[in-house]
Amino acid sequence: MPRFARCAVRSLASLLVVLLLGWGGLPAQAWGQQAASDPIQASLERVRDRVIEYELANGMRFLILPDWEAPVVSFVTYADVGAANEPEGKTGVAHLLEHLAFKGTERIGTRNYPKEKPLLKRLDRLFDRIQAAQEAGNSQKAKRLQQQFQRVQAQAAEYVVPNEFSQIVQRAGGVGLNAATSADYTMYFYNLPANKLELWMSLESERFLEPVFRQFYKEKQVVLEERRQRVENSPIGKAMVEFLETAYTDHPYGQPVIGYERDLRQLRRQDVREFFQTYYTPGQLIGAVVGDVDPAEVKQLARTYFGRYPSQADLPPTGNLEPEQQQPREVTLRLPSRPWYLEAYHRPAIDNPDHAVYEIVTRLLSGGRTSRLYQSLVQEQQLALNVEGISSFPGEKFPSLILFYGLTAPNSSVDALGQQMRAQIECLKTEPVTAAELERVKTQARAELVRSLDSNRGMARLLAEFEGKTGDWRNLFDEIEAIAQVTAQDLRRVAQETFQPQNRIVGRILPESADSSNE
Repeated sequence: MPRFARCAVRSLASLLVVLLLGWGGLPAQAWGQQAASDPIQASLERVRDRVIEYELANGMRFLILPDWEAPVVSFVTYADVGAANEPEGKTGVAHLLEHLAFKGTERIGTRNYPKEKPLLKRLDRLFDRIQAAQEAGNSQKAKRLQQQFQRVQAQAAEYVVPNEFSQIVQRAGGVGLNAATSADYTMYFYNLPANKLELWMSLESERFLEPVFRQFYKEKQVVLEERRQRVENSPIGKAMVEFLETAYTDHPYGQPVIGYERDLRQLRRQDVREFFQTYYTPGQLIGAVVGDVDPAEVKQLARTYFGRYPSQADLPPTGNLEPEQQQPREVTLRLPSRPWYLEAYHRPAIDNPDHAVYEIVTRLLSGGRTSRLYQSLVQEQQLALNVEGISSFPGEKFPSLILFYGLTAPNSSVDALGQQMRAQIECLKTEPVTAAELERVKTQARAELVRSLDSNRGMARLLAEFEGKTGDWRNLFDEIEAIAQVTAQDLRRVAQETFQPQNRIVGRILPESADSSNE
């Protein structure tokens, strides 16, 4: 087939957004007449038909989508493991591992690994001895050991080639090298020129086959500083940690992705290695390759490089199931901040048939300046400076929360904001959404999801994410269709099931001074 005749993913996605927004003003009856021959869904199905699945003998999966519009390829390595998989007392290990995955291997990031290796082991032994001395209350011994630790750390640093992994990628023309950790997953991604396919296979397979977690103790300090900025020095960040602890009593969604400070300080390099060996197994890894590639070459190189990974046994279960909440829960914090109000309700996981309904509920209430909460609380009543909503927080693989929150405006109060936010939420249970409002919100939701596919990277990330979270990447395309099928009756039913007092969690941030007028 000639290159110009092949459908380009980016051009198609741009066209679909135009079509969606162009249809936004159609009356409901006209929309229904068009639904049977929806050109948006038909075009998406053509893209879906071009996705190629490939599974290695060891269980690692690849999703390949050729797009010859530009000589560039987007690569994603999706590890189906996140903070929810962390053992008790070792919170933050998934995120710390993400940082350390850029530190290299036995060949990358070192000047002489045979000489570096014993120094790394010596650091680990010294760290254990320092901890033991501190626990025994022997501060003098701990101080002497700490001085010795610093000397050995300096010796080990002499063998480190800083940032060599990223430098190799950059010299090859790579861009966008980064990673992200969530409660559900850890994702690594970057783009390379099309002629660097084998380089990606080599680099990526090596760093997850034989990683060396060098500069471990230095990187722990980086993560601790990141935590200070995101949690300790951020009122809303600190509140979110306590809010999740209040919402979850058993499931690991109740613990912060970045970890607790006490756990991070106690983490050992061996803890990270054990977590890596348990969860970074072929069956938990998904490679998404979208761009100017030959699928046959991708398969052959995947066998050569990632086929080296040995198969692993089944994984341990992920925490306990969260028991059904029986009564309302509240948490209030006094912090140096303007007042905030948070309200959330437990909801099912992403594999529930009503997942798209929750997306529309969230968008209708909090999706931008045309949403109900913004119009009512910010513009009309001026009770809030801003309001936001999250459809599924802090993850999606397991039952989570539908969350709404707002920052109070001057001369307003948390109670007034909470009462009026609650009134808007309750309204969904009793008053039907008009056809015009529903179609506008659904059109915006579909357009946003399609727009997120308007790049090779966006497509690669979402293909991998839906494969990991739902077990089938096709659910990405089904989600777009499911949004179109949401009805006003669905919204009322889900609102009535979900927005119940016994299912509610409320959070408040109040100023530290007790006499503040903004309470």
